[in-house]
Amino acid sequence: MTHYALIPTFNEEENIEEVILRLRKYKNVNIIVIDDGSTDSTPEIVKKLGTILVRHEINKGKGEAIKTGFEYILKNHPEAKYIVLIDADMQYFPEEAGKILKPLEENEADYVTGYRNPKSIPYANRIGNFGWRVLFNLFFGTNLKDTNCGYIGMTKEAMKKIKNIHGGYIIENTMLSDAVKNKLRIKQVPVKVIYRQRKIRKFARMFFGVLIFIIIEGLKFRIGIES
Repeated sequence: MTHYALIPTFNEEENIEEVILRLRKYKNVNIIVIDDGSTDSTPEIVKKLGTILVRHEINKGKGEAIKTGFEYILKNHPEAKYIVLIDADMQYFPEEAGKILKPLEENEADYVTGYRNPKSIPYANRIGNFGWRVLFNLFFGTNLKDTNCGYIGMTKEAMKKIKNIHGGYIIENTMLSDAVKNKLRIKQVPVKVIYRQRKIRKFARMFFGVLIFIIIEGLKFRIGIES
C-alpha cells in the first residue's frame, strides 16, 4: 500500500477509535498511530483495532511524535508514496483525507495543507490566523489562505525534506516554512473543522509564540540565513 496516515496522539481514548474507523472509509490508506506516552487506554484501543502502533514511553510532544512517524515510515515502509497527517482529537474530519491526498496523487503538489473557512473558526482564533497568515505570506513570498492548518499531506520525497519540526503551537509553521525553503509545490484544499474552547491565557501564549517564530524565521529567509 502506498498511502499512509499518521496520527500523533496523546490521551485521546475518547476520540482515537472514531478517527481510525472514519479514516478506514478511505480504502487505500494504511494507518499508523504514534502514541506520545499516553497514560489512558489509547494504546489498548489502537491495538484492539489492529492498527499499527508506535509508542513513546514518555510524552515528548507532538513535534517529536511526527518525527518518529516519519522515521518509522522511511525505515519500515519503502513502498510509501503519500503521507497524510491528522490529529486525533476529531478537530478535522478523517474522511476528508482523500481531499488532502488527491493533489499528491495527481502530481499537482508535493505538499498539501487544508484551509479552513474563517466563519467556522472562533473570533479570537480567526484574528490570530489572519495575523499569522499575513506575516507568513509577507516574509516567505507566498499567497496562502491558511498557514496554521494541521491537516497536512506530502509525498515521501517531500517528507524527507521536512526536518524543521518544532513542538508547541508552531509545528504547522515550521513545517510549512521548510516546504517553502525547499521549493516544494504547495497546494491548499478546503477542509471542515470543529473547534474546542481555549482559555484566553493559553491562546495569548500561542498567538505570540507563533508570531515570534514567523518574524524570526521570515527575516532569516529574507536575508538568506539557514535555520
